[in-house]
Amino acid sequence: MDKQLKKKRFPLKMLGMTSLILVLSVAVAWQLNSSESRLRSTLTVQDISLATVKPRVLRESISLRASAVPQQTVFLDLTDGGRVEERFVEQGSYVEKGEPLVQLSNTNLQLDLISREAQVTEQMNFLRNTQMTMETNRLNLQRDILDLKYQIQTLKRHIAQSEELHAQSMVSDEDLTSLREKLDYQQSLLELARQRQTTEEKIRELQLNQLEDSVDMLTRNLEFARQNVNNLLIRAPISGYLSEFNVEKGEAREAGSRLGQIDLPERYKLVASIDEFYLNRVQLGMAASAEVGGRTLDLQVDRIDSRVTSSQFQIEFNLTDDIQMTRGQSFNLTLHLEKNEQQRLAIPRGPFLQEGGGHFVYVFDEESLSAVRTPVRLGRQTPQWVEVLEGVSEGTRIITSSYRDFQQADSIQLQQ
Repeated sequence: MDKQLKKKRFPLKMLGMTSLILVLSVAVAWQLNSSESRLRSTLTVQDISLATVKPRVLRESISLRASAVPQQTVFLDLTDGGRVEERFVEQGSYVEKGEPLVQLSNTNLQLDLISREAQVTEQMNFLRNTQMTMETNRLNLQRDILDLKYQIQTLKRHIAQSEELHAQSMVSDEDLTSLREKLDYQQSLLELARQRQTTEEKIRELQLNQLEDSVDMLTRNLEFARQNVNNLLIRAPISGYLSEFNVEKGEAREAGSRLGQIDLPERYKLVASIDEFYLNRVQLGMAASAEVGGRTLDLQVDRIDSRVTSSQFQIEFNLTDDIQMTRGQSFNLTLHLEKNEQQRLAIPRGPFLQEGGGHFVYVFDEESLSAVRTPVRLGRQTPQWVEVLEGVSEGTRIITSSYRDFQQADSIQLQQ
């Protein structure tokens, strides 16, 4: 038989404990939120740096670190590879134009030179033989023409004598006719020989020109091969400092490989790297200033290398001849992004820019010794100042020291 179950009631004591837990949780959450929004710091006013927001004459600029490099550098690249036989100079030494630097050897180039020399010799012998054969043919043809002329002259004399005898009926018509036919034949042979002489003269001249051109081409190729062999002795193309020279005796270097470089010591330039953020703002001719040798130099951007490497691109500044420096020497440089100075509301640069990211500042109240976190919008910058566009007004006092200990609290209470 089924039994009727009684409904259990929730104890009043348990209900009271649950309500108490909820009240305590709300109180703890409010207390935590209040502690996050307001921080009571152990710092005093003497531990922080303060600045006043006020108008200042600014010219937007950025600070850079520039390195000195020669304006002109000549690279030592190999046109033909080879094995290093001898090294005559050391890296960093000053070399004169034409001074030997390193001796290479290349068996293929030397064999090619021998082969080309044999080709030139063979072609020149063939040219001489051809010239002799053509000259012999020319002389033979000239002899034939002289012989024909002699025969024609003899026939003309015989015909004249025969005509006198024929008038006296001492020579028959047949003999006189035969002499005249022989004369016509010899005259035709002479004309043909002269045409042959003219034709062969043209052909001979054309063949000689072609052979001479062929010999000239082979001679030039031979000179080129000799030059390639001579180039195995690497000489300094200009006078200067051998700033790089990575060559070791016995190593094999391929064609196109770089042995080193020579720097001209007379003129230098400054090369600086800039964040790619400024790529569309930097222009040729933009003004800059640098501290070199204890004096300030006015410079301008002479070249922009827009290739971005590691989020940076490079700009170059040419220097005058009278500035003495060393390759690799570094200098502080200021690049002016604006042509003219303008008055703007500004605050000094400080550590607060790193911690706050430039999005907020702490506005200080001297009476209550407290500071309130205030959003701001910053604008143009110089190495010393930052323009303030929104958030604070002229005369406002802000904390410019580090915000690291403030834990991004909404307000800070400082100690006396």
